[in-house]
Amino acid sequence: MGQMHLVTSEYDYLSQMVPHHEDAITAARQLRRSNRPEMRQLGQSIVTTQTAEVGKMKGWLERWYRQSPAPSPSGTTMPDLSGLSGDQLDKTFLHYMIPHHMMAIMMSQQLLMHGEAQHAEVAAFARKVRDDQWAEVRTMREHLARWFGKQNMPCIPQVPGMPGMMPGPHMPGMTPGPHMGTPGRPAPAEPSPTGT
Repeated sequence: MGQMHLVTSEYDYLSQMVPHHEDAITAARQLRRSNRPEMRQLGQSIVTTQTAEVGKMKGWLERWYRQSPAPSPSGTTMPDLSGLSGDQLDKTFLHYMIPHHMMAIMMSQQLLMHGEAQHAEVAAFARKVRDDQWAEVRTMREHLARWFGKQNMPCIPQVPGMPGMMPGPHMPGMTPGPHMGTPGRPAPAEPSPTGT
């Protein structure tokens, strides 16, 4: 998953989440070339949702943090998908986008658990990002298992306050948790909208 960014303030969350979302948008646009309608739909959903969210976050940064540095990418966590096609495109996208989403989920949960949100709309936004992307992680894991087998499943970290997630090998200090639900087996309890 690369380096996990620790959220220390509302500005920090927004300024890191903008380039993180832009990274996902760039990768998701490549799914227009997928042979699978499910993947084209997933890509379009990510592009539409996260483009709107980037606009919202940039507006907040301009309104509340105009004197602070503008968001800048700290390095992509998604590979260049432009040369891939067919199964290779779909498999690579899923394998990298699952942990990419998990980083956004963890950053959002950190903001909420540490009480760093200074504005109610940012707290509500972080809850929505966390919950929407968690739902997409489940969908992507189902796609990966169905089309490419469970052995291709990337590890994901345990998120404090969100039970039922599998620990990842590059996330020091995270508490191991049970496997997420897999097809054909009952899933553990879903995280609640309040993160409790």
